[in-house]
Amino acid sequence: MNQPNLQGVDWSRIPAPTDDGAAAHLVGTAIPPVALTATDGTSVTLATVPGRVVLFAYPRTGEPGKIGLTEDWDEIPGARGCTPQTCSFRDLIGELKAAGASRVFGLSTQDTDYQREMVGRLHVPFPILSDSDLALTRALNLPTMTVAGQSLLKRLALIIDDARITHVFYPVFPPDRNAGDVLAWLKANPAG
Repeated sequence: MNQPNLQGVDWSRIPAPTDDGAAAHLVGTAIPPVALTATDGTSVTLATVPGRVVLFAYPRTGEPGKIGLTEDWDEIPGARGCTPQTCSFRDLIGELKAAGASRVFGLSTQDTDYQREMVGRLHVPFPILSDSDLALTRALNLPTMTVAGQSLLKRLALIIDDARITHVFYPVFPPDRNAGDVLAWLKANPAG
């Protein structure tokens, strides 16, 4: 049942993830000093980024015309939707910043070269961070799933205030509404 279009997804045909409690421990947690490679060529240590940061995580993006990780990708709850999620943050970046986000980052376990292709193709105006060695994932005990032998992040979004997690969006479904939900939360909860 793979839907070939990366962005025009019929969410009624995709199984929604359930809240398995895997992110319940995150609110109030300090971000560990883990350096991550960003698609803009920098190294980002979220623990040193001041102010309010939005970090959204996703399993992996696909490339148009290429075979997916597994034939049943769309059947895995929470797997489908990385491109729509990323595009929603791209499209709302100005509003997110106006609502108090000093920085916005995406995060996946894909390597930086793979992420750069997506950033260029989708014209993403913020860095995507690579946690290909799972250093941040393990340090924060972020929710993961294993697919085709690969450890992938489950989709979530974090609000981080001065290196401490203030709010968690988990599970995220449908993914293309995640940025709008984050924006609504930012407007309702201005940084103090």
